[in-house]
Amino acid sequence: MRYRILLFILTCCFVGNTHATDKNNSYTLYLVRHAEKQLDGSRDPVLTVTGENRAEQLANWFQHKDIRVIWSSDYHRTRDTAKPLLSRLGLKLSIYDPGDLPGLASQLLQKQRTALIVGHSNTTPDLARLLCDCFIEDMDESEHDRLIVVTIDSTGTKVKTLQQHQLFQP
Repeated sequence: MRYRILLFILTCCFVGNTHATDKNNSYTLYLVRHAEKQLDGSRDPVLTVTGENRAEQLANWFQHKDIRVIWSSDYHRTRDTAKPLLSRLGLKLSIYDPGDLPGLASQLLQKQRTALIVGHSNTTPDLARLLCDCFIEDMDESEHDRLIVVTIDSTGTKVKTLQQHQLFQP
């Protein structure tokens, strides 16, 4: 009888510990395209006033999302989109190479930390596809308000696509 009670207690501890570990392994990756950029003909333009406002709105929305890491390609428009949130959270920017999205996807999946990744119209959907192995629509060059949310936990990967204007409505 004691053996059965001991076995039951050990089983409960193991199951309880498994559930706690699974919950701890849950994390979310938020993928956005940089905010609106100036059309000045340069290869590395800065944000427009509208883009700066969008970056501030994103910082307002993300500041309570438990972001642990912020990734950006090394361009003014992506760094400047991340800048307000970096400042609020006191984080340092992690730079990634947009030419090595498989390498970035591997790091994101390996580190298992909630993160914001600021990219481009051509890299953001591609990165999402690598993370979820699912269909994600391409982004048009004029699209700046799509937010792709990839949540990974013990049950698998879930993907949601939101429009940023929905986030900012009162």
